[in-house]
Amino acid sequence: MNKANPTTAREGWFHERQSAWLYRCVAQAEPDSHKKALFEALAQAADEQAQTWATYLPEATPVFRPALRARLVAALTRRLGPQRLKGPLIALKLRGLSVYGGGAPAGHAMPTRIEEVGLRHRTIGGGNLRAAVFGINDGLLSNASLILGVAGTGASVHTLLASGIAGLLAGALAMAAGEYVSMRSQRDMFEYQIGLEREELAEYPEEEAEELALIYTARGMDPDQARRITGELVKDPEKALDALAREELGLNPDDLGSPVGAALASFVSFAVGAAWPLLPFVLKAPQTIAALISAGITLLALFAVGLAVSLFSGRNAWVGGLRMVAIGVFALAATYAIGHLFGVVTA
Repeated sequence: MNKANPTTAREGWFHERQSAWLYRCVAQAEPDSHKKALFEALAQAADEQAQTWATYLPEATPVFRPALRARLVAALTRRLGPQRLKGPLIALKLRGLSVYGGGAPAGHAMPTRIEEVGLRHRTIGGGNLRAAVFGINDGLLSNASLILGVAGTGASVHTLLASGIAGLLAGALAMAAGEYVSMRSQRDMFEYQIGLEREELAEYPEEEAEELALIYTARGMDPDQARRITGELVKDPEKALDALAREELGLNPDDLGSPVGAALASFVSFAVGAAWPLLPFVLKAPQTIAALISAGITLLALFAVGLAVSLFSGRNAWVGGLRMVAIGVFALAATYAIGHLFGVVTA
């Protein structure tokens, strides 16, 4: 390890001590003996790295006290189990959590050569399609409810059209802004974790190779073979970083998500859904007929959304479609009734 300044050494020491403490909390809460052994070994490795950092501290080794966030996550881990707390544990930079999913899918063979590392971890892009389906659903139901709620007050066609356009723009912009902030925050966290992994790989590659070997061993690889593969792997920093991110952090460095892309997709999908209930009013159909056609279009589209959602849920397609229609009927009827009541009261 290169000579570190006191601030870096103190941060490194604290991080490794806290990691060791959390690994032991996870091990205590883990009923599976193989996973328990993995986290106990990772705790021991983190303790050794903390001792290395301590040699660079100008003062005596300070008393360790876990951060409040770490204590809260540890308490929840003891109560709910490590698998349910995987996300918060990853955010605290714990490794080895790919044993709960996120590394190689269950049932896939482990790599037997260094060239195979990472090849079985390519993700299938279904997240964008799923987000688009739900974005369309949100736009469709929220704008249709808004339009029928305003229609219930007895407002003019001009007012209904203006309300629908305003609802489309406001909803799409709000969805885009929320998606951007969410994705940006998530990407920042992932980039920070990968950056720390890169620094640690440069500082102590042998220890990183051993930790990765422990993960492969916990998932069924022969220990000697695991050490041979990971020892070769760390000779190529970029390939090693890719494997460490996937296996220790459960991340795919090639698919961290684009905040701008997510915001645009959210805006477009919401706007597309919100536009359908507006069509009868844009085509200047008589008000009552336009409202009925708008409701009919909305329910048909919701049925199609329900069919699409069944692709992700695995449920019966007809049940999914009819459930969405039932939700739509309730929402549209309720907002129309409330709008009508408001119109009568204020008339």
